Amino acid sequence: METLLMKGRPVADAYRESITAKIATAKAHGNMPTLVIVLVGDDPASCVYTDRLAKLTESLGAAAKIVRLPEETTEEEVINLIRKMNRNRYITGILPMMPMPKHINSDAVGAAVTKHKDVDCLNPTNAGEFYLGRRSWAPCTARACMAALEYYKIDLQGKHAVVIGRSNVIGKPVALLLLQKHATVTVCHSKTKDLADIVKQADVIIAAVGKAGFVTADMVKEGAVIIDVGINEVDGMLVGDVAPEAAAKASAFTPVPGGIGVISNMMVMECLAAYAK
Repeated sequence: METLLMKGRPVADAYRESITAKIATAKAHGNMPTLVIVLVGDDPASCVYTDRLAKLTESLGAAAKIVRLPEETTEEEVINLIRKMNRNRYITGILPMMPMPKHINSDAVGAAVTKHKDVDCLNPTNAGEFYLGRRSWAPCTARACMAALEYYKIDLQGKHAVVIGRSNVIGKPVALLLLQKHATVTVCHSKTKDLADIVKQADVIIAAVGKAGFVTADMVKEGAVIIDVGINEVDGMLVGDVAPEAAAKASAFTPVPGGIGVISNMMVMECLAAYAK
């Protein structure tokens, strides 16, 4: 069986031209699209993602600013900073980098971002409109998963998709997006019994658990499609949630790095460009 490597770069490049044009139009009207990324602490994967997103933003003609805050920054301080940025008319989009340190309530931070500058569907109003089908801007990583599946022509109708992870930014929204494409969806999490047996039934696996090599070969049936959302640092290298021997059993899979993360960054830019009118 020949395995399809679902690289993120071609998918991202398919969006590049239209996003660049929208940014250029906004600038021509005197509006410089500006993204502010708020990074609390020094989580290695978040630092890598932040730096890459900033470079992409600038390469498309927009402006990027990274606000780096120490690990001990309080929740109140982060929220006050975001509220201040909400009022700054020169800031187009605000992205608090998740996960936040454990002493900070990520939901509270996300809720602080005004819905008009929320590029990752963190604001409760935006999230509610998405879940009701009134808003197309789902969280960026969930949209990236769907963009990869669409670009590589993976048929989802009637397929059994298993999502591993139930976070508000990936697991839950991607499950809804899969349902919209007429897949039958099972969501697994830390309390799921017989998880390996359930995952092995999947035609499509979305691994978003945040544990290196969590999905092993015995959990994957031959020919499954695997979307690996995980970004984990192991011995100075970035690896996914799917073990290499598990990916080898797939008919198609996304690499880490070079897969969903690349597309997710472009999804942020698509939303930023839409806000920059």
